[in-house]
Amino acid sequence: MSSFSPEAFASRHIGPSPSEIQEMLATLGLGSLEELLDRAVPAALRPTRPPAMPPALDERAALDRLRAYASENEVWRSYLGMGYHGTVTPPVIQRNLLENPGWYTAYTPYQAEISQGRLEALLNYQTMVCDLTGMQVANASLLDEATAAAEAMTMALRCQKKRKDARVFLVDAATHPQTVAVVRTRAEPLGIEVVVSDPASWVYDRPTFGVLLGYPGTDGVVRDLRPFVEAAHQHGALVAVTTDLLALTLLTPPGELGADIALGNSQRFGVPLGYGGPHAAFFATKDEFVRQMAGRLIGVAVDVDGNRALRMALQTREQHIRREKATSNICTAQVLLAVIASMYAVWHGPDGLTRIAGRVHKAAAVVREGARRGGFTVSADVFFDTVVVQAGARRDEVLERARDRKINLRDLGEGRVAVALDETVGARDLRDLLVVFGCTDSLEVVEAAAPSSDFGGLARTSPFLTHPVFARHHSETEMMRYLRRLQNRDLGLDTAMIPLGSCTMKLNAATEMIPVTFEGFGKIHPFAPPSQAQGYRRLFHDLEAWLAALTGFDAVSLQPNAGSQGEYAGLLTIRAYHLARGDVARTVCLIPRSAHGTNPASAAMVGLDVVVVNCLDNGDIDLADLEAKADQHADKLAALMVTYPSTHGVFEDGIRRICDVIHARGGQVYLDGANLNALVGVAYAADLGAVVCHINLHKTFAIPHGGGGPGMGPICVKSHLAPFLPGHPVIPTGGATPCGTVSAAPWGSASILPISWAYIAMLGADGIRQSTAVAILNANYVSRKLAGAFDTLYRGAGGLVAHECILDLRPIQRTSGIGAEDVAKRLMDYGFHAPTMSWPVAGTLMVEPTESESKAELDRFCDALIAIHGEIKAVETGQFD
Repeated sequence: MSSFSPEAFASRHIGPSPSEIQEMLATLGLGSLEELLDRAVPAALRPTRPPAMPPALDERAALDRLRAYASENEVWRSYLGMGYHGTVTPPVIQRNLLENPGWYTAYTPYQAEISQGRLEALLNYQTMVCDLTGMQVANASLLDEATAAAEAMTMALRCQKKRKDARVFLVDAATHPQTVAVVRTRAEPLGIEVVVSDPASWVYDRPTFGVLLGYPGTDGVVRDLRPFVEAAHQHGALVAVTTDLLALTLLTPPGELGADIALGNSQRFGVPLGYGGPHAAFFATKDEFVRQMAGRLIGVAVDVDGNRALRMALQTREQHIRREKATSNICTAQVLLAVIASMYAVWHGPDGLTRIAGRVHKAAAVVREGARRGGFTVSADVFFDTVVVQAGARRDEVLERARDRKINLRDLGEGRVAVALDETVGARDLRDLLVVFGCTDSLEVVEAAAPSSDFGGLARTSPFLTHPVFARHHSETEMMRYLRRLQNRDLGLDTAMIPLGSCTMKLNAATEMIPVTFEGFGKIHPFAPPSQAQGYRRLFHDLEAWLAALTGFDAVSLQPNAGSQGEYAGLLTIRAYHLARGDVARTVCLIPRSAHGTNPASAAMVGLDVVVVNCLDNGDIDLADLEAKADQHADKLAALMVTYPSTHGVFEDGIRRICDVIHARGGQVYLDGANLNALVGVAYAADLGAVVCHINLHKTFAIPHGGGGPGMGPICVKSHLAPFLPGHPVIPTGGATPCGTVSAAPWGSASILPISWAYIAMLGADGIRQSTAVAILNANYVSRKLAGAFDTLYRGAGGLVAHECILDLRPIQRTSGIGAEDVAKRLMDYGFHAPTMSWPVAGTLMVEPTESESKAELDRFCDALIAIHGEIKAVETGQFD
């Protein structure tokens, strides 16, 4: 194992010092990290070749390289719309929230006692969404607008249980193209027919379970939806509406128009464009449908002392409980971004938001009037922020004048040009746009003549954001203190170790985080011409090459913007491969009983039939049962989903045989990359026999969890699957015959990819290998120190665990009545986040210390658990109640 200078990033990232590593190895009876790897990792898996990686950069060099990449991106004024808009992130929010590790290093708020700050911020978000949409209940965010629309479609379907024959979903032709693409992708494996057309032409000649309407549409038109809503309801269909939160400060909300579901993107509430994400989608519905809603719902409860407390009243239960019967595989949200959007509303309040919306609408009216004076025909008398100009033969002239001024306009085809205005637009921008459209009058003249709109009788009359929280924090002092009060109610990595098994809560280094707010990365519209995003392209190229090199695969898609979406995309590529070969009967997916719940949920969403494979008492996959079920379904076998190292925290010796069993019967092997923190640099995922693997960049490659999101789940594939990688309808990407579109933006949440780029660039091949070795060391050290108090349930052939250990509390519960949940809650009193409770085995705690934690912190954690064990013994002997 290579040594590192004290100045190398690896020495900053890896918690234990060289001398502490030797002490910990001695505790295990080992002499070196190499000996540890020899014992822990099956010899047959150890590679003979190092990954093809460039030398590690120091922190300053990495930042310089990323600054150079950011400078290669050209920040034009992008008035492209399509759900993405320029916005101003209030500095008080940027400094105290977006750039604050107290907010971005926290985990999903499963433990309410140490998550009250985030839970309140998310409750504010839900309140904001409900108020603006006029709906009764909203969730705590989804991944992006297109995914939210797809979730609305499947929710409408499952709400129609008595109409089994209804398989048609109507989509407004004025829906953003990326949303249509994701909806089509989600629908096809489920046997849903998507019909995209003008709502005025809908005749309901076949059983229809739902419709999707745009308000405003992608063309900027604001239509009265009530006739379409009434017609849909008369024919038994539910109505979902894509909408814009800022527009709804001025427009009658969808809930008042009769909609059943309202959804959209909250990005323009202070979240940078970031070339497509991460952004928080919003999703709201009626009370009667709440149990069918995907995602998380924050609720208000009362504790045993009568005090108000917040909790997750509805969690992402689908993957945990329903498994193969799931209708959604969503396992995360966009918490950090939802919190930013909520604080934008808290900062501006209802009056401030209305003023911003009024300015945006007035700017659109000025452009519309200027284009009319320039001799163009303008469409839509009722609009909010988007104007469509019928440029005809003068289209090229208009676009050229815009380019001369570094302005991006949207070419709708057929001579039509769209302009979508936002809160960043000022007098200079409007003057330039008047010139673009050939208007020779002054801005002052045009502005005075531009008619104000009554929105065709759709002007909003109902109040919104009436809760006091939206009125109290309009001074910077109050907002700063409010954010700090909430932060103090949470526990993040800036406070203590978060030992969650299978979640990999490692250091999110400041050097990795700084580039996220570089203007060259943050202000690029996802549909800006590729020539303006050359820095991003260079970053993507590097990252794809490095991920391929570290996993041994041949091609990479960065589009999936969550681990669950990576699972889904990986299975879609396998399905597309089988269909391209004519293997239409391959519809069975084998999944071990120990798998993450998202695995069977993802398989079900791709239209696969899940067959569960049993595990042995030692936690390994039951090879006899695997072979029997593979033989039983040989003609129908599409894939096996397997996690390696296993969900039980061990390196199984039989992984290659497992993969061979599947390949021999014509199936493909999907590797769940949740546990890659024990694999990268030590073994190649592709060498195990897998043909596709998703990578949780928010786990292994240091993107922070952000209190429950953002995340990224790129997929790596072997060459025969590369033609089927996800594509995109706006910016072409992916394979030659893509399996579909899985995210709204072509490269998912592009603005957080610099984090993983910096992580890999600064560690290099040797540093990554060292990190993996220390992650394995830390887990085994914890397991050994706790032996006798809380014994580890599963171990590998060498008597060691991988990067996590499962502590078995069932014997203690039998003798004391104290179980895993009691110990987890007590551990919080000692200042730690609880480990993963009762998963994958009920009555256990799964601990993953990661490589970032020092020996001192590991000892403090173990000492706390040993002290708790002493308390349990005192209960058993009657000393304690």
